[in-house]
Amino acid sequence: MATSLRHRLLEGELMDDPDIDIQAHRAALRGLRRINVASRTAAALWPTIRRIARERRGEPLSLLDVATGGGDVAVALARRAQRDGIALRVEACDISSTALRVAEEQARRGGVEVRFFGQDILTEPLPASYDIIVSTLFLHHLSEAQIVELLEAWSCQTRHLIISDLLRSRTGYSLAYLGTRLLSLSPIVHVDGLKSVRAALTLPEAEALAHRAGLTGARFTRHWPSRFLMTWSRDTTSADNHPHEAHSCI
Repeated sequence: MATSLRHRLLEGELMDDPDIDIQAHRAALRGLRRINVASRTAAALWPTIRRIARERRGEPLSLLDVATGGGDVAVALARRAQRDGIALRVEACDISSTALRVAEEQARRGGVEVRFFGQDILTEPLPASYDIIVSTLFLHHLSEAQIVELLEAWSCQTRHLIISDLLRSRTGYSLAYLGTRLLSLSPIVHVDGLKSVRAALTLPEAEALAHRAGLTGARFTRHWPSRFLMTWSRDTTSADNHPHEAHSCI
């Protein structure tokens, strides 16, 4: 399992192949669902979303989950909102029609309403603005330039941005090796899990990209298992006081 993690290594992942076998893709998404549950992905996002809802004093909120995959996070967030009595309209997008079908099935089984739609996030602008945009396990698929471009674009279409992704570390690599094999029988998940960590950011790299994107005041924390959580809110006071640090939204 020896490999160098000093620098990012972006490799094409098997699940990104548009010609992937549908049944193999579905099996991989089932594995990722179990990994998301074990990693408590939605649980890491929810305290920030709940705080935003409290600050808005019950005002209905809209949320978009970008590159939702099998919809695990979007459905889990919708269920938490339903449980806590928070008026949260959840939408989610992905480029894969197979993933979207799986996501819709999950929402029906979970008894929640989530709107899923197809979107190539790298080439198509978002169709609307949202109070909250979330992204989990997506940035590590992108180049640094793509990450900066998307962060800039998203910050113009939301008041709150919440991102969770892998950290590139020896611990993360070991956990990915063990976790993908314990939680999934899919060889796609086994291969892609390690590729994902090799392509992931370190915390200083993530902080530097957020700065390049003009996300003044972005906060970073670590959470289980070897992931970072970035939270950013549009702060008009900060932008007014430091106009050279804010980018324009056209």
